[in-house]
Amino acid sequence: MTSNGTNRTLRLRQRPEGRIDDSTFELVEEPVPEIGPGEALVRTLYLSIDPTNRAWIGETPTYLPPVGIGEVMRAGGVGQVMASNTDKFAVGDLVSGLTGWQDYVVAGDSGIPFTRVPKELNVPPEMLVGLLGISGLTAWYGVERIGKPQEGETFFVSAAAGSVGSIAGQIAKIHGARVVGSAGTKEKCDWLIEELGFDGAVNRKDDHWRKQLKQACPDGIDVDFENVGGEMMEAVFAMLNVHARVVLCGLISSYNDNEPPPGPRSFGNLLVNRVHLQGFIILDFLPHSQEAAAQLVQWAMEGKLKDEHTVVEGLEKAPDAVNMLFDGDNKGKLMVRVADVPVAA
Repeated sequence: MTSNGTNRTLRLRQRPEGRIDDSTFELVEEPVPEIGPGEALVRTLYLSIDPTNRAWIGETPTYLPPVGIGEVMRAGGVGQVMASNTDKFAVGDLVSGLTGWQDYVVAGDSGIPFTRVPKELNVPPEMLVGLLGISGLTAWYGVERIGKPQEGETFFVSAAAGSVGSIAGQIAKIHGARVVGSAGTKEKCDWLIEELGFDGAVNRKDDHWRKQLKQACPDGIDVDFENVGGEMMEAVFAMLNVHARVVLCGLISSYNDNEPPPGPRSFGNLLVNRVHLQGFIILDFLPHSQEAAAQLVQWAMEGKLKDEHTVVEGLEKAPDAVNMLFDGDNKGKLMVRVADVPVAA
């Protein structure tokens, strides 16, 4: 998808007000970077598209500094080593890390750190971005370390048809919980129940979503895996049971807003019912990610987890792909395919 000797990069031109548009990024063609001692040249194969991409280009720092004007857009991804001056990586290795929105990136001691994917893992690159990527790890740690659903408890997950929510709900089902998810269309709600095995689903765009939520959770909610925020989060908070747990993973409903949303009015229920609410960032858990990845692979091999993904073709489509997250146009993990797989090394 790129000519020899050219590295296409998408650089931040200006910070958006609201949604990303054509003025947000600039496509710049540059020479493929040279590598020095201890470095490797990685060609990007797939980019992970996540709500945090939008947060990173705002002015407010998150858990990482904002992307600077003129800098290559930050993003996680999977690539293949094309040249190497380090014993850490061999030509042909698949690696994962912060590739950025570009065709080529330098990895190594003086470049961006990458993790080599074991050859014996032998899974498609798409799975390395989805189930075994940041989304799968986020779902695993959120459920296993914070939500801790018990058999028979009601587990609610917002944005349940997305990359993190779809996996989190399936993990909760493995633990015997009664799982209810929200999604933006009837078709997605049907998919959650019929394909992923959820016990109930709420169409957040239906005029009667509050009624659906109460019908789906007649005994209240024991775990809320929160990805969205907004009105539905407030309604869920009002239904939390004694000693419920809230896994605060994301608040995508407000990421395009210029002003902070009004605070939820249901905090009194969190106090009365002694609810445990914990925000978490997957970076805190990455040093121990092998534990999560091993379990996710095992469950996938046993047929207990389905790895759904939506693939957008072409590096230049990455900005449009981020907007797809806010329109709910994806099922499962959303990613951009930058180069053909496998790439001849």
